Amino acid sequence: MSATALPAFRLHIHPKNLLDLNRDVWNDEAVPGMLQTGSRKAPVSISYRGAHTRRLPKKSYFIQYRNQTEKKEFHLNAEFYDPSFIRNRLSFYFFEKIGVLSPSASHVFLYLNEKKEGIYLKIESVDDLFLKRRHLEGGAIYYAVDDDANFSLLSSFDKQPKQNLQQGYERKLGSSRHDSYLQEFIYFINTAKDDMFEKEIKRYLDVKQYLLWLIGAVCTQNFDGFVHNYALYLNERTKTFQIIPWDYDATWGRNIHGEEMEHDRIPATGYNTLSARILDIPAFKSQYFMLMKNILQHEFTISRLSPPLTTWHADIAPFLEQDPYTNTAFHQLEEEQKQIFQYIEKRKRFLLLELSRY
Repeated sequence: MSATALPAFRLHIHPKNLLDLNRDVWNDEAVPGMLQTGSRKAPVSISYRGAHTRRLPKKSYFIQYRNQTEKKEFHLNAEFYDPSFIRNRLSFYFFEKIGVLSPSASHVFLYLNEKKEGIYLKIESVDDLFLKRRHLEGGAIYYAVDDDANFSLLSSFDKQPKQNLQQGYERKLGSSRHDSYLQEFIYFINTAKDDMFEKEIKRYLDVKQYLLWLIGAVCTQNFDGFVHNYALYLNERTKTFQIIPWDYDATWGRNIHGEEMEHDRIPATGYNTLSARILDIPAFKSQYFMLMKNILQHEFTISRLSPPLTTWHADIAPFLEQDPYTNTAFHQLEEEQKQIFQYIEKRKRFLLLELSRY
C-alpha cells in the first residue's frame, strides 16, 4: 500500500489561540483555525473532545466548518488507548451490517501547524446532515452525555430520583416539544404495567432496531454503551426513537484503558432499564434471541469482519513510524488482529452458551 493511502488533514491554529485551547482542556469553547484537505482550505472552529482522554498527550478534536452555508462538523479521534487503531471503526462497520444506523468513519493523518500529530479516526457527527445523507425524516437527536442516560427514573450516580427526566441527554437537534416527548417516553418505560408496556412500547420505539443495537453492543462488549455512548434519533413522521452507537473504541476485547477485557464480562442480555423491560416480554425476548443467533452465525464472524480490518491495517501501516505518539509496529497490528479474532470466537461461544440456557 502506498504512503498516500491516508488523506492528510492539516490544521492551522494561531499560537495564541492554541494557548487558549490548552489553558483548560475541559473547556468546550472552540478556537478559530484553518483546515486544509488536499488543495482546499476552509475556516473551522476547533475544540477538544472526549472525557478521560483530554489529558492524554495525543488529543481528540471536534471540528466545525465556519462557513454557515455548509454547517458541517466531524470528530477526529486519537484512539490513543487502542493499539489496533480500528476498534471504533470496526464497531460502526459491524453495526451497519446488522441494520443499525451508525456514523461513518475513516482514517486520516493529522498535522497541527505542520507538526505531525499522527493517525486519527475521522467520525461523522450525528446531526441533521447525518439524517439527510441517509434520506431520513427530520426530527430530534439527543446525545447520551453521561450515565444518567440510563432510561431510568433514578440517577446512576446517587440512585436518587432524577430532577428532570431529560437528565443525561443533550439535545443536538429538535425543540422543547421533542424534549417533552423524550421525558414521556422515559416515564412510560418505568411506569407502564407489563401488558400495557408490550402493547404500547412500539408507539415510542422501533423495537426491532433497538434489539439489533442491543445485540451489537453485547457482541462488541462496550461496557459503557448501555447507559452512555449512544445517540437517540426521534423520527418526526413515525414518532419512534432509534438508537445510534457512539464511542466504541473500548470493544473487541479491550477496555477504556486499552487493557485486555475478558470475553464474558457482559451477559447476553446487556444492561439498562429499557433492555430489562423489553426482554421481560416473552415475545420480544424470543425475537431478540432469534436475531442474535442469526447475527452470530452470519455477521459476527472472522470471515465477515477480517477483510475490512486487514484492509484498514494495510492503509495505516505505512504511517505508524510517522505517528509521534505510538510505538506500534506492523507486527503488533497483526497481533491485534489475532487478539480480535480470538475475542470473536470466544465471545461467540459464550453468547451461544448463554442463549442455550434460556
